[in-house]
Amino acid sequence: MARAVRINHVTLIVDNLEEAGEFYEKELGLEPLPAFNFDYPVLFFKINEEQQLHLSEWEDTPSFRGHICMQVDDINSLFYRMKELDAIDIKPWGHVRRLPDGAMQMFVRDPSGNLVELSSHPDAEIDPKIFDDELYKEGLYESKRNDYRGLKSDDASLYHGEKKK
Repeated sequence: MARAVRINHVTLIVDNLEEAGEFYEKELGLEPLPAFNFDYPVLFFKINEEQQLHLSEWEDTPSFRGHICMQVDDINSLFYRMKELDAIDIKPWGHVRRLPDGAMQMFVRDPSGNLVELSSHPDAEIDPKIFDDELYKEGLYESKRNDYRGLKSDDASLYHGEKKK
């Protein structure tokens, strides 16, 4: 049976291509790439050697909870920068948190309202001041729905690569 082997790209719909492009290039450090000659506004960005982010300008409604997650190399500086930009959104999935695998997570809105989860490597050093910030909260997000369907484990992780030594 055929199966999907990796994510090639994710496309986010934006309402202002230039403003959104600047956010992903300047704030998240993504490298712009040439896109195909589409007849609509689009930007491609290199995330790594195998994955891309595509931005496409259309009139649309951003999802409240649907999101992409990007692992970042410096969650500390991004936390303070996103806080300065007032981009951290705790409404859909709760506060900035440390997950059971050790990774830090926070959810931010891009200029078009798309939700982006930023996650650290589980072994990343975290500025202790973040744990005292009003945007941080201990423990997993609780929806209060009490619906426990799905495949779950005490050993789950967002990070499926090799751990740092």
